[in-house]
Amino acid sequence: MSAPDQPGFTPTGTIAQVGDRRRVVFATVVGTTVEWYDFFIYASAAGLVFGELFFAPAGPGMATILSFLTVGISFLFRPLGAFLAGHFGDKYGRRLVLMLTLILMGVATALVGLLPTYAAIGIAAPILLILLRVLQGISAGGEWGGAVLMAVEHAPKQKRGLFGASPQIGVPLGLLLASGTMALMTAIAPGDAFLAWGWRIPFLLSVVLILIGYYVRRSVEESPVFVEIAERKEQTRMPIVQLFRKHLLLVIIAALVFAGNNAVGYMTTGGYIQNYATDAAGPLALERGPVLWAVAGSAVTWLLATGFAGWLSDRLGRRTTYIIGWILQLAGVFLLFPLVNTGSIGLLFLGLAILTIGLGFTYGPQAALYSELFPASIRFSGVSISYAIGAIIGGAFAPTIASALVQATGTTMSVTWYLAGMTLVGLVATLLLRDRSGIPLGPDHEAEQEQSPIYGLAKA
Repeated sequence: MSAPDQPGFTPTGTIAQVGDRRRVVFATVVGTTVEWYDFFIYASAAGLVFGELFFAPAGPGMATILSFLTVGISFLFRPLGAFLAGHFGDKYGRRLVLMLTLILMGVATALVGLLPTYAAIGIAAPILLILLRVLQGISAGGEWGGAVLMAVEHAPKQKRGLFGASPQIGVPLGLLLASGTMALMTAIAPGDAFLAWGWRIPFLLSVVLILIGYYVRRSVEESPVFVEIAERKEQTRMPIVQLFRKHLLLVIIAALVFAGNNAVGYMTTGGYIQNYATDAAGPLALERGPVLWAVAGSAVTWLLATGFAGWLSDRLGRRTTYIIGWILQLAGVFLLFPLVNTGSIGLLFLGLAILTIGLGFTYGPQAALYSELFPASIRFSGVSISYAIGAIIGGAFAPTIASALVQATGTTMSVTWYLAGMTLVGLVATLLLRDRSGIPLGPDHEAEQEQSPIYGLAKA
């Protein structure tokens, strides 16, 4: 075993200080939590108030669908963010891109909190809302890949799953923070006050969180893999061109893996359950506060499952952990609406908690899985674009599709079958991939990394 592959060494062969690695983990958790808080606070508001404030002239049912469409539209711009971030991240480094995406997301989120409603400025209000959501989508498209590579490329080989789970738990932490803040505001500004100004406060708080995230990320060193590539002056001139020329099928399969998780996850992160459970004209008509607290509670179970699954993938392998996760997620899908439809807050939380265990198992190992799929010189482009495409196929319009299915069929069973189908898509995509846990990530091993991880293909 060579020194670079031994525990305690970075891919460049220098001894990695424990303190440095802890800073990387802390910075990726804080940064992704802030990013996803911003992203999810919008989705939560879309399910609770945006239909009434920005799309009311369309009528109650259509206003809800239009509100969720603005959530989905941002996903169409994630590939643009992924393309830009992948290109600049592979050429100029992971750290620079992470700083820029954090600022872009924060500015867009704070401006949503200052936006006049339809009653104040008419059609300009939803147009501006959509434009700001597009900026959020561009930022989200570039954020994930950089955070993942900073975590995984700093990690010891035998702990990539655990280190890679650090940006992953930023998602449930962001959901917890977003739902908790919204729930708190429903208590501080109940009823009409929440519609008038209460919903704006969580968006404006983003400014404080961004400053914290920016400060933390500035303290982190560049990824050792990229440093080695830069020292050798081996940056790929057109990484995206190389990615699609050599690895198009791999990008598609990797995207489908994430799509199976993302479609199901966006029942809460996309605001659908919040809207369905609190809709005054719906079958449950529950109060906003308790539903938001239930969602916040399920974010805790999601966080724990995500971290555990990352750790477990270092022992069982990424592929095996994923397969367990798909089985658990499928069980959660079939239990979700029977429990939610009881109208009990306790059982609603139970349904979400069970669902998030499977979600954690199909999300925790993703950072390590993706990082081990692509060669070092185009890795940022590979993980970012696969993630962005998977988000479009999976979560982009999942809340919109769920709303349309219920309105068309009158039953949530149609949504259950849709989510079950997406789960099976993720399972099949996972089965097509070989397990590459522990493969060397440094530029010295590009030839090995170029070998296709897809069953049936010998070379990329």
